[in-house]
Parts: sequence; structure tokens; C-alpha cells
Amino acid sequence: MMIKLLKRSIILLTIVIVTGCGQQGTQGEEPTIQVKLADGQINKMNIEEYVAGVVAGEMKKGWPKNAYAAQAIIARTFTLKRLEENGNNTISAKHEEAQAYRPENISSEIRESVKMTKGEVITYQNKYIRGWFHSSAGGQTTSAKVGLAYKEAEPPYIQSIKSPDDLAPADIKNWQVRISKEEILRVLEQTGEKATEIKNIKVLNYDKSGRIIDLELIFEQGSKKIKGAEFRTLIGPDKLKSILIKTIKKSGDSFIFAGSGYGHGVGMSQWGAYKLAKEGKTAEEIINYYFKDIKIVKRWD
Repeated sequence: MMIKLLKRSIILLTIVIVTGCGQQGTQGEEPTIQVKLADGQINKMNIEEYVAGVVAGEMKKGWPKNAYAAQAIIARTFTLKRLEENGNNTISAKHEEAQAYRPENISSEIRESVKMTKGEVITYQNKYIRGWFHSSAGGQTTSAKVGLAYKEAEPPYIQSIKSPDDLAPADIKNWQVRISKEEILRVLEQTGEKATEIKNIKVLNYDKSGRIIDLELIFEQGSKKIKGAEFRTLIGPDKLKSILIKTIKKSGDSFIFAGSGYGHGVGMSQWGAYKLAKEGKTAEEIINYYFKDIKIVKRWD
């Protein structure tokens, strides 16, 4: 029994050291974490080294330093929040499970940006925020409830605001995608419905950003209501770039979706951060633009 208690105490102590207890203003040593690579190999490293690899994986080459720096602060916060929730010090290198991690893309500018924000994290009422970010908001961010079909209470630091995404590539600002009948039938199957024919897709409601809140998939036996964010996830978030949909038109055995933006639209838009950094905004100003009532605090030097 004493051995079990001792092991449990060691685990809890490790979590406290890694997460900094979630107390605002607490400063200590830079944590060491474990990064589980795609091949299953686990690399042990300082968190700042991991953050550099995340910034290199999540942002393009040649971007402004302050955009990199804003991403670094968010990546650091996202990591500590995830480790705190998981109860260990291991994080996946797969972007589907955590954040994209590509250390081979680290540049001198990225290293400088990570160094200038070393130890900085975002908190709300002394706790790490959920550091959500995405490629482009298409001009307006949205709530977690809509963009992510978030099941819990809407975080108070998330807001829907105008986002300066006009420097995003043309295929992000406006795009079309063809989604086949078979793909939509697979979505229905994953929601527990059996169908052989899709008659129509109807948008039930939008939020103020223009994103789809709920869809109705109409098939031969009936219909299925589904959250727009859930539909996008099931179709594939890289295929259906966002739920900021302007039109849905039937074309033969397929449906043509036309929209703008890329990603869930919650939190920081990377292309918005790009524009703000180009205008001379600091990393802290960029973060405070996208998240409200938060504090940026330094946890280690």
C-alpha cells in the first residue's frame, strides 16, 4: 500500500511540475516533456524545443516574427493545458491528436520568436485557456459551440470578432468542393442512419458569422439533423475547409459546397495574425485581439 501511495505521489508531483499548478504568476524551471512521434518513438525534450517544432509545423516559412511569436504562446498554452488534462507529460506529434510538429522546418526566425516569448502562456482566472487556432476565419471568428460543436459551456474568453484575413491565398478566401452522395451516406451511417439515396441538404440556421449551426440531411426514409461542425469533421476537415458556407447546390449525384476560410474559426486566425503582425502588432497584442479578458504570464525564464 505504501509503495502504491508513493508512486501516486510521484505522478502527481510530475504533473504539478509540468503544468505549473495552473497558478498565475508562478515561475519555475522549464518543463521537460515527452513527444510521441508518428512511428511510436518517444523523444524527451524541453518544452521550448517542442514549441519551436509546433510553430514550424503550424505556420508557413517566411512569416513575420510576431505571428510566429503569437503562435508560440498559444502552442505553449495548448500543450500545458493538454498535459494537465491528460495527467501525464506525454503529447502526440500528430496534428489530428494535438498540434502539427515538424522540427525539420524550424528556421532561425522561428527560434528567435520562440525565445522572445519563452515561458509565456495565456490564462483566464489563473487557469490555462484552451488555445484554439485555425488557418483563416474568412473574415469573422465564431464561438466554440458553433465552430467546434463544443459540448461544454462556452469559454468566456472566446469571442466572435472581425478577423483581417484578406492576405490569405485565393483558394482559402473562396473555394468550392464537390461532395459525393457516397460520402454523405457514410456520414449518415456514422450517425446511426441507414440510407441509399440523398434527396437534399438543407441549412437550418446560421450564426452571426455566417457559419452553419445545423444541417438537415434529407434521405428517402426521413431526415437527420446534424451540427455543421460535426458534419465537417465526418466529411473530412481538409476536404470541407470550413462551415462558413455560402451555397450548397445539388449536381447529379453530388453536392457542390461553396464557402470561405479554412478551419473551425475559433480563437486565433493564423492569416489574421499574419496581417496584424505585418501591421506592426506585437505577439501579445495579436493574442489579446482574438481572446478577451485573458492574461499573458511568464512561467519560466
